[in-house]
Amino acid sequence: MSKNQELQQRKDAVFARGMGNMAALYVDKAKNNEIWDVEGRRYIDFAAGIAVVNTGHSHPRIQAAVAAQLERFSHTCAMVTPYESVVELAEKLVALAPGNGPKKAVFVTTGAEAVENAVKIARAHTKRSGVIAFNGGFHGRTNLAMGLTGKVAPYKAGFGPFPGEIYHLPYPNAYHGVTEAQSLKALDELFHCDIEPGRVAAIIIEPVQGEGGFYQAPPSFLQKLRALCDQHGILLICDEIQTGFARTGKLFATEYAGIEPDLMTMAKGIAGGFPLAGVVGKADIMDAANPGGLGGTYAAFPLACAAALEVLKIIEEEQLCAKALALGELMNKRLSELQARYPRHIGQVRNLGAMVAMELIHNGDVDQPNPELTKAIVAKGIEKGVILLSCGVRGNVIRFLPPLTSPLEVVNEGLDLLEQVLADLV
Repeated sequence: MSKNQELQQRKDAVFARGMGNMAALYVDKAKNNEIWDVEGRRYIDFAAGIAVVNTGHSHPRIQAAVAAQLERFSHTCAMVTPYESVVELAEKLVALAPGNGPKKAVFVTTGAEAVENAVKIARAHTKRSGVIAFNGGFHGRTNLAMGLTGKVAPYKAGFGPFPGEIYHLPYPNAYHGVTEAQSLKALDELFHCDIEPGRVAAIIIEPVQGEGGFYQAPPSFLQKLRALCDQHGILLICDEIQTGFARTGKLFATEYAGIEPDLMTMAKGIAGGFPLAGVVGKADIMDAANPGGLGGTYAAFPLACAAALEVLKIIEEEQLCAKALALGELMNKRLSELQARYPRHIGQVRNLGAMVAMELIHNGDVDQPNPELTKAIVAKGIEKGVILLSCGVRGNVIRFLPPLTSPLEVVNEGLDLLEQVLADLV
């Protein structure tokens, strides 16, 4: 029995079944966009810990920043005795977030917490209860976040009931025939049939859906949502948890639409692999919650704050937004060549920066998803030495999230391995 197999058996014996793992690959070390398992085998990483290590695994500058912080202290609780790094981080993020008006921040530990707190803040500010989300959206695994999530399997199945006053709209998706006009008409119908605008606290949307399949909301749609929210006194929450921190070629994907959200959730790429999340929003809105109403024991974890400050420097100094665009261009070109070779199996290749997707279908028919081939590609990829992730409401999308620091020659090597995978399977 291999070491990986042995560890998988040990894990299966003690871990709840609901916390599974995609592959029996147990990591020993990782550097930039490469991972080595406990048996010494090397893998090219197209997952980045699900868009977390945008700055690459084990970036030496982040390691040094965290080590220096650890020498001083690891935890005091920012809500009891805070520290300079959390103030500096908030100052930087409110300056970098879209919009020119005064903003404030709050820090928590996970993306789901950020979403929960954004909704809390919205309800406290508006004194309204309703929240509108979108089909295919993913906002986390806590109860309220699950309610907002628009994807049943595996996130919601068997876990209800969910909180009330949550409503879902179709997400504009030209590839699947959902127009902006249809989404906006559904919103109008919602206002006439289920909840009046005066009872809606917030609309939450991912500028690019993550788990939903890497579909991008057209900038014009986000602009129209902004106008509708302004018209009805509804807050617009942009969930930038997977899209943030240079992943799409801008620091935040919302910037492509040229709008200012009322609130923005962030996590994942914020701290280079250390647990940190936050909400940044307009100052008067952020101040709606009473003292003690926001926070958490590990909120603004000092080691994560040190890492996040270094991440922001790396993004600027190593020009990671430009590198994300270059990665996206390379990957789209290579994947489009594969699409031309396998048009009956690859329905669409799409990207915004280094948030890249390949949608798999049967017989060239967009309405016939191919989740079986998707699973097979992910599994065969591990065998070949490339780590891939799937996503999509229909389970038929391969998503590519390489670290933004990835050398292009290693990315090309990983795409060569993907070519071999497809040649073996189709």
